[in-house]
Amino acid sequence: MQTPIADFIRKYIDSDISRLHMPGHKGKGTLGCEQWDITEIEGADALYEADGIIRQSCENASTLFGSATTLYSTEGSSQCIRAMLYLAITNRRHRGRPVVVAARNVHKAFVYAAALLDFDVVWLYPQQGVNSICSCPITAEQVESTLAGLEMPPAAVYLTSPDYMGGMADISAIAKVCHRHGTILAVDNAHGAYLKFLPQSLHPLDLGADICCDSAHKTLPVLTGGAYLHISRTAPACLAQGAISAMALFGSTSPSYLTLASLDLCNNYLSEEYPGTLNDFVKRIGLFRSILSIRGWDVEQTDPLRVTIRAPQGITGIGLADLLRENRVECEYADEEYLVLMPTVNNTNRDMDRVLDALGYNIAPRREKKGHPVVIGQQVMSIRQAVFAPQEKLPIAKCEGRICASPLVSCPPAIPISVSGEVLTREVLDIYRRYGIEQALVVSRENQA
Repeated sequence: MQTPIADFIRKYIDSDISRLHMPGHKGKGTLGCEQWDITEIEGADALYEADGIIRQSCENASTLFGSATTLYSTEGSSQCIRAMLYLAITNRRHRGRPVVVAARNVHKAFVYAAALLDFDVVWLYPQQGVNSICSCPITAEQVESTLAGLEMPPAAVYLTSPDYMGGMADISAIAKVCHRHGTILAVDNAHGAYLKFLPQSLHPLDLGADICCDSAHKTLPVLTGGAYLHISRTAPACLAQGAISAMALFGSTSPSYLTLASLDLCNNYLSEEYPGTLNDFVKRIGLFRSILSIRGWDVEQTDPLRVTIRAPQGITGIGLADLLRENRVECEYADEEYLVLMPTVNNTNRDMDRVLDALGYNIAPRREKKGHPVVIGQQVMSIRQAVFAPQEKLPIAKCEGRICASPLVSCPPAIPISVSGEVLTREVLDIYRRYGIEQALVVSRENQA
């Protein structure tokens, strides 16, 4: 497959031209990559007015993913999430105040999009206690019941799948429910770009989603910030027609050409050896999970490339992460109960052997799966009102009864415990403490009345 962006930059480097344009390093510097870092010069195209090499590259990606339209982001899936929701809101069938139905384990980019676009959210909560804020298993039956109870179809139903722990929703069944009720299904597939290239695709587009985002950099050989916005071939035509404008609304006018070049080069890789390499690696990870299980570790059922281990009694997931670091392994995420690894085809046998050497055999009893209670948020202000209200940061001990202003949670996992506009109850603050969060951003007193 052709790589028009990378080819153009190579020719530009070889031309030995004097760079009297941005950026300031002029193709020279100590990093070694500066020569590849250009701007929208003649022939380089422009990301949000693409009619040349960027357009060609995006069309290549669209062919690979089988979409009506695939667009590049150099600002991760966060930009794509905002664009997805903008498209859903502006193209909804029914007027009136916009509503999105969403599973609760959204990335905080979703909350910020709700503030910017000023829509209401009907939250879908798991039907029983879960062990992580990252998990929110939702069934098609739940979506059916929720949509049937609304006066009119929402702008979209929004899911995160795979979630941060590797849990996967039944996209196919949920998509059918959405379409029967006259709404679209939007999926945050940030952790699942690779799913398209399995022997049997598990990508949301192939399972019925109308629109989704993939963080290419999370599971594919793409530089940080590289992501895709995909519109399905079966989605309403207005989504594809407005996609570039939606991305431009939320994107920088100075996209990274380093990241664009990596997305471009990835197309060629995906079109050639990657599917076979991925298939072999998935088998290796399956064997790796089996070895961990034989050694006594409690390994969760996840998407094919995730390894999520539930910490046994006597040690936390954070403690397991420390054990790995002693053996020169850095994990993706750890909390009190879980350790999450995100291997890809670029990891070697030595990498995985180091994990096995670090963890050894587990002889401790399994941790009881009590789960923490699902706390239903008490919304007293709109998300937009709370995000744009004057705020103050307080210790958790002083936050009971106050209103959450902005989600204060690190990335990873960037999943809010409470959402802007909700009351911080004692139960909610207990979950804050469980995740080591010691402060919260709350709406100032004079705005809380």
